[in-house]
Amino acid sequence: MLLTRHAKERLIKRLAKKKKLELVYSRLWEFLDSSVKANINEKVVIFTDGRKSLVCTRLDCERLSLEEIKGRVEGIKHSYKCVFFDGRLVRETVPEKFLELVPEGVYCFYINREKGSLYIGSEPPLLAITFRPAKKNERRGR
Repeated sequence: MLLTRHAKERLIKRLAKKKKLELVYSRLWEFLDSSVKANINEKVVIFTDGRKSLVCTRLDCERLSLEEIKGRVEGIKHSYKCVFFDGRLVRETVPEKFLELVPEGVYCFYINREKGSLYIGSEPPLLAITFRPAKKNERRGR
């Protein structure tokens, strides 16, 4: 899961209380573990714990082997926000160095060079749009 700047600010305010990237993601994964997933349509997904809701949109990705991914990021010299969803690993580093921590396999791969974001995982990536109080119909389910 990747975060927009707005979603990251909301997560810091309502969940993490600190700006460190690793802490924000660890709190996010704790929230996801205790929440229910609701597919609104083919593009929008909401995770809710009955009190708060995380609104996400699906991103398009490619399924590539780790070697193919390494080929795609070769030559990138500045740091990216790198997320390995399966290992719950997040770092702000050069992608080549980050990929040394990822085991061999075939993964969904998404990169946004403009925003400096990289996602690798067995499931397609989601982009968190906002983190807000749960609406009435989202509270009813809990």
